[in-house]
Amino acid sequence: MKKKPLILVTNDDGISAPGIRTLISIMNKIGEVVVVAPDSPQSAMGHAITINSTLECSAVKFDKGPQKEYSCSGTPADCVKLGINELLERKPDICVSGINHGSNSSINVIYSGTMSAAIEASIEGIPAIGFSLLDYRWGADFEPLKKYVEIITKTALKNGIPEGNALNVNFPKVESDKIRGIKICRQAKAFWIEKFDKRTNPQGKEYYWLTGEFIDEDKNIDTDEWALKNKYISVVPVKFDLTDHKNINKLKSWKFK
Repeated sequence: MKKKPLILVTNDDGISAPGIRTLISIMNKIGEVVVVAPDSPQSAMGHAITINSTLECSAVKFDKGPQKEYSCSGTPADCVKLGINELLERKPDICVSGINHGSNSSINVIYSGTMSAAIEASIEGIPAIGFSLLDYRWGADFEPLKKYVEIITKTALKNGIPEGNALNVNFPKVESDKIRGIKICRQAKAFWIEKFDKRTNPQGKEYYWLTGEFIDEDKNIDTDEWALKNKYISVVPVKFDLTDHKNINKLKSWKFK
């Protein structure tokens, strides 16, 4: 009998979030599942790791599923490192992160704890996928995504994700029958214009809430933002090598004096 794939599941919204509970249920149909996820929300944590304090990790059980689960005090990247190096008996065949409550398309990938967990797995040589839904609500409806999450994961296991890559998968907030398909895309050229809402607490101390406006400057039709606006699932291959290879030779022409 063919051995089931070993699947490491994590997220950044915390181990009890509805998104990861949905993801676990889908992965249980595909392989042997081990969950290592934060014990509290870690959204926008990026690729932070814990170096100035200790990590705590406890075996937990949230439902009657066959998966093993561990709740970790660290960041999403910590969870992947701990899972691979300490908790799993062998190297996982794939790591899946999410399903995130909110978008990780375009520039959001830089700040994303969900995608940083997937990228951390790719650094370790493990195929990885980050899943996100464009709905920030805790009560978001993940039902329309289920069959697509399963299809994308099975396809990645069958074909193999290119070495050093992770897949950034985002789902539009639409009903299942309104999803027009899956598009392989590039990251859109977009950014946030930050605004800070300045307030004063009852003790007279000033504090700030970060807000902002998302600006998509990219008008091409091959981007993740275009795909999502047009009711497609976007799939963007991303990698941890941040070198701008195209401009290396240009910079080599500089004269440093």
